[in-house]
Amino acid sequence: MPGCKYLYMSIRFVVVACALFVVANPAMSAEIKVMASPAAVSALKEVVPQFERTTGHKVTLDFAVIAALKRKVAAGEAFDILIPSPELIDDLVSQGKIAPDTRASFGRTGIALAVRKGAPKPDISTSENFKRAMLATKAVGHSKEGQSGVHFRDALNRVGIAEEMRPKLRALEGNDQLIALQNGDIDIIASGMGPIMEMQGADFIGGLPPELQSYVRLSIGVSATSKEPEVARALHRFLMSQTLVPTLKARGLERE
Repeated sequence: MPGCKYLYMSIRFVVVACALFVVANPAMSAEIKVMASPAAVSALKEVVPQFERTTGHKVTLDFAVIAALKRKVAAGEAFDILIPSPELIDDLVSQGKIAPDTRASFGRTGIALAVRKGAPKPDISTSENFKRAMLATKAVGHSKEGQSGVHFRDALNRVGIAEEMRPKLRALEGNDQLIALQNGDIDIIASGMGPIMEMQGADFIGGLPPELQSYVRLSIGVSATSKEPEVARALHRFLMSQTLVPTLKARGLERE
């Protein structure tokens, strides 16, 4: 009957409106926590404030290399959204710690290099140029536990200078990389594109040559025990929106 059809549409409109009210009403604002790989740092710092302004919710960002994220989750640290490696997400889904329907590929970021601000930038546009630039350095810093360090060392191996570079490599984490660069203890930092874009006091050289480039891949999932599941899922939908693709890419994270 026509009347029933209109009644159904009206009820559906009210339900949708109420759901949006719960997610976006500032009077009902919530706080949620995102734990993520540093590979996503530049992208998340760019787009998460948009979600906060639109919804009134507060999002805390906690960045740690994937090995550290695994330890945090195993220790019972609470989170609402996790953005680590695909392997860790899959493992946590099997443990019942990540809601299976929220598991998705989030993106990938390549390995890049940076020098101290104002320092000359070596040419790394080809494998041979990269090899020459690395051999000319005094010391190079890379992630101690992060996947970017693994990929960078693999690039050295692929151009045949892994052994020659071994005495020059400095395994560092977080701000220690930038401090070492600014102090002159290292000439170059090798890290993910996103983290390098966030380094104040460093100049971006560029990504590894295409033939040497490797990627840190990330997946995303919502905690199965989130205390704010609706808000967490709203942020998940926002982060996975196709409208964000150009912005994420500009911040070093590309969708596959």
